[in-house]
Amino acid sequence: MNIEPTVDIPKRKPRLYLSEDFKVDTWETIKPYFEELKTREINSVKELEKWMLDRSELESVLSEDLGWRYIRMTCDTQNEEVTKAFQYFIMEIEPHIAPYDHELNLKLMHSPYVNGLDQERYRIYLRGVNKALEIFREQNIPLNTEISTKQQLYAAVTGAMTVTLDGEELTLQRAADRLKRNDRKVREEAWRAIQDRRIKDRQRLDDLFDELRRLRNQVARNADFENYRDYMFAALGRFDYTPQDCFDFHESVRNLIVPLMTKLDRDRKEKLRLDTLRPWDLDVDPTGKAPLEPFKSGEELLEKTVQVFYKLDTFLGDCLATMRAMGHLDLESRKGKAPGGYNYPLDEIGVPFIFMNATSSLRDVITMLHEGGHAVHSILTRDLRLNAFKHPPSEVAELASMSMELISMDYWDIFFEDADELRRAKKTHLESVLQTFPWVATVDKFQHWIYEHPEHTQEERHQAWVTVFEQFNHQEVSWEGLEQYKPFIWQKQLHIFEVPFYYIEYAMAQLGAIAVWKSYKENPQRGLEAYKRALSLGYTVSIGEVYEAAGIKFDFSTDYIRSLAEFVQAEMAQL
Repeated sequence: MNIEPTVDIPKRKPRLYLSEDFKVDTWETIKPYFEELKTREINSVKELEKWMLDRSELESVLSEDLGWRYIRMTCDTQNEEVTKAFQYFIMEIEPHIAPYDHELNLKLMHSPYVNGLDQERYRIYLRGVNKALEIFREQNIPLNTEISTKQQLYAAVTGAMTVTLDGEELTLQRAADRLKRNDRKVREEAWRAIQDRRIKDRQRLDDLFDELRRLRNQVARNADFENYRDYMFAALGRFDYTPQDCFDFHESVRNLIVPLMTKLDRDRKEKLRLDTLRPWDLDVDPTGKAPLEPFKSGEELLEKTVQVFYKLDTFLGDCLATMRAMGHLDLESRKGKAPGGYNYPLDEIGVPFIFMNATSSLRDVITMLHEGGHAVHSILTRDLRLNAFKHPPSEVAELASMSMELISMDYWDIFFEDADELRRAKKTHLESVLQTFPWVATVDKFQHWIYEHPEHTQEERHQAWVTVFEQFNHQEVSWEGLEQYKPFIWQKQLHIFEVPFYYIEYAMAQLGAIAVWKSYKENPQRGLEAYKRALSLGYTVSIGEVYEAAGIKFDFSTDYIRSLAEFVQAEMAQL
């Protein structure tokens, strides 16, 4: 039974530039609007701002259309019709947009009225436009189209992966639930089946990645960058930190967090009474309790999450209730569905879509809370003046989601009525919070290596991965007899294939989220209001200013990591 009040379904704001019945069909239907923007005469600051708003409206319509094409494709990767619709946009529409975007950026920055704009309101936007102008190269347009087309092959390959256990065909996500079983033989069988299925496509994914690496390196060279890493730092708008800061972070994690995780693994081995800890022993409850089962269906997961959000704050509850009423969720794992989870902003309606692969685990609850945090962020920014304001960098976006995982913990009794299960769920999640840092360091350091060595062979890539993996992950775990699997573990990380270099943000945001949680525990009302106030800024201010509005610091120094890790440890000790 739903407990939330009836919510009003948001309506799309009236269009002021495009016609109300405009639909994204072919490039020929879109081109006149770009031409008009390109050639429009602008004779005042007011007219320049109107031009910017019209451009923003066009961008939001196109972005939402692409969003729905992507959503439909990931919900059913085996459906040729929806795949073709997505590919059509990527191959027949997007390449035409890129040169116009460049021309419009030039028109804006060369306008005699640009300095008359409110510099406080537009400084972040104009900074981004300048950076886009710096890195734009026309010869990269077809390369980026090819990259986008190849990236979607990853979802098609991994979305088709299933295993058969006890006569039942299972997605890899559902098979992974068996890793929480108390029967060690069941866990081992499931783990080996998952790895065998992944390794079956190892060459296909290796070859795909070689193609992506080649194309990405060419894009970087065309834009006069030494390597693709440096290009992506510019493309992602990383104005607030450098590659060296990332390297320093890797070392801090290695020195501070890895020893903590090693101690937890030793405790696990002792509680499980094992002589040797193996990869299939990491998800089972070490005290021998049955796996946590916080829900039985996607509908129940959503209902309970809505309740948690309402307990936190009426506005937060209304966000998810609205999405449910609009059908903006696809939660359960099934064959043919792309892996992973996401919150996709839909820029014109302003109400996003949540996609995930739930089975019945605690991890699914965390994912739902995480994507729910992103959804709240999308809705808090839906009325900002420009479309670009609604898309903050990942260091801010992930702060929204990771903070929600932690500040919602006071109401997890909705999922876990038994006090012991509630305690176990919280402790398990806090362990995973600490584990975030080594895994992020692993993926990020590996990506730096990949693009610093653009001509590497597949074998060199495998060895580099193993070297990095062994620096950060589960020092107590024995891989004896399993060595053939280790070089290919990176292939399960979709970010490496689909959104390169989008990963260090998780660690930065995780630090911020712990600080938000600490502030919330000290004063729930003040902490929650600061969280919402910070998110509502979108990308109208810098990363540091968003964090400051949340009452925390944008900092990933050794001392800061140590202080927040100690806070998490203290909270775990109280459970």
